[in-house]
Amino acid sequence: MYRSVDVHRPVQVGQNGEVTTWKPHALAKPHADQLNLRIGDHVTANSALHDVPEGTAGRILLANGFNWQRYRVLFNNGIELGDLDGRQISPTGKTAKRLAKDAAKK
Repeated sequence: MYRSVDVHRPVQVGQNGEVTTWKPHALAKPHADQLNLRIGDHVTANSALHDVPEGTAGRILLANGFNWQRYRVLFNNGIELGDLDGRQISPTGKTAKRLAKDAAKK
């Protein structure tokens, strides 16, 4: 369902049909204490959210924000929530390994 994105070609996301995506803006970089997640990254809920129990796995659908990086996540129980950040979600699997590797480079 999720695949690498060609910026000028629409991709199919969930049941929305074709959705055009764009390259992230150059100023949309997370601060030192924020998560740097990408569309399709795997996360889990750090705490109980509205209709999402703690520990529920999910996938990033949207990453946005200039000063405050926030994410829209589709959780495995079918609930989709927006405006989530490192206080509510944490990376898992390959995403956590990538972020740890990036942090080690700095």
